[in-house]
Amino acid sequence: MDSQHIFSESPLERKIGFSRARRIGNLIAVSGTAPVQSDGSTAYPGDLYGQTCFCLDRILEAIKEAGGNTHYMLRTRLFLKNISQWEEAAKAHGEYFSEIYPACTFAEVSGFIHPEWLIEIEADCYIP
Repeated sequence: MDSQHIFSESPLERKIGFSRARRIGNLIAVSGTAPVQSDGSTAYPGDLYGQTCFCLDRILEAIKEAGGNTHYMLRTRLFLKNISQWEEAAKAHGEYFSEIYPACTFAEVSGFIHPEWLIEIEADCYIP
């Protein structure tokens, strides 16, 4: 079965040893995507909505590069630093997926690699 790795400009990929996404056959798994810009700085500090959109844009870029599209998004997982702010992340998620309705999970975590990150998102997509 063919395998494809999708890399982004995140400086953490090489350091940690992961790819932004991996496609095997008809499945694409997108790694936890944090609001990390190519220079290593945090996108939209203090703005959960902005960070969510930034992460979702990166996820959709990886899915497109792997040959997928949002119509076949299977699942998203949103990990929040503060679950009481879930509505800001939900607003962004809804703007991207309100016509697709992937399986979705919101969960609170105690922290991320960088303290400015408010969210990290994973996604899975199917290619028919």
